[in-house]
Amino acid sequence: MTIQSADKANITKAARSLRLGELVAFPTETVYGLGADATQNNAVAQIYALKERPAFNPLIVHVGRPDWVAGLAVPDGRFDALTRAFWPGPLSLILRRRADSPIGAEVSAGLDTIAVRQPNHPVAAALLAHVKRPLAAPSANPSGQVSPTTAKHVFDDFGDRLNFILDGGPCATGIESTVLDLTGTTARILRAGVVGVDALEKVIGSVTPPDIVQAEKTGTSISSPGQLEKHYSPSLPVRLNAQRAIADEALIGFGNTPRATINLSPAGNLDEAAASLFAALRSLDDPKRFRGIAIVPIPTLGVGQAINDRLTRASKGQ
Repeated sequence: MTIQSADKANITKAARSLRLGELVAFPTETVYGLGADATQNNAVAQIYALKERPAFNPLIVHVGRPDWVAGLAVPDGRFDALTRAFWPGPLSLILRRRADSPIGAEVSAGLDTIAVRQPNHPVAAALLAHVKRPLAAPSANPSGQVSPTTAKHVFDDFGDRLNFILDGGPCATGIESTVLDLTGTTARILRAGVVGVDALEKVIGSVTPPDIVQAEKTGTSISSPGQLEKHYSPSLPVRLNAQRAIADEALIGFGNTPRATINLSPAGNLDEAAASLFAALRSLDDPKRFRGIAIVPIPTLGVGQAINDRLTRASKGQ
């Protein structure tokens, strides 16, 4: 049993598997998640083992409703305003953990904080409603590699090492959630996503943008997923801000890009480009065809900031 249609019967079976401490991959509007019952330490440990994820890299906890969070963390007025405006949706909020939180320390990599999100996808919502427990769910791919936006991507990465993959079709957004830290006086974006500074500031006032927040490292910990310098990386080298491909390179285009191998959006639509990005990187990551992947400049407006964040990390160390 691997890829399964996300019908009612299979969602019920997947929920049962999760309650038994097993892993289930499921779709969200951002990317496919590798889910485990966040209250079971052994289940969470399986996520780290399967992904080969560093133990210092915390996970995001997915909830079925905003009112679940009060039993896990310490929300404030900003949390209430933000969830009214953006949940369900691609915004993860970092809060202080409750002392009696049922979420294991492994989920937060030993930090006294927890990241929470309510996904905006009918399959994820139905699964959470059946499980009735919060789910830890990072992207369903090996650590540091390109995130999955289809069930087939998950199967390509894990095959029969993962027993249950719920197929909800391609992810609509295609870029991981914005991560916003609410533990300080001024909220800070730790990972760029679709929900940007302007939208957040209309709801809660001043927000520190991601371009001046450094990936925090305290000992062997970081504050949020998506802060590792090298991340979202295909096996081939990635060259940014290219004007054209050179010998044996694939070319990812945007807008009017003659001779692009794949164009993220011929119309120059950044939302379309975000939804296409990871699938394009996966499709071109073929050493038998190419020796590298070149990418034309992508505007940094709106979700373009998140796209450039992912591309910068994809190109590191290559």
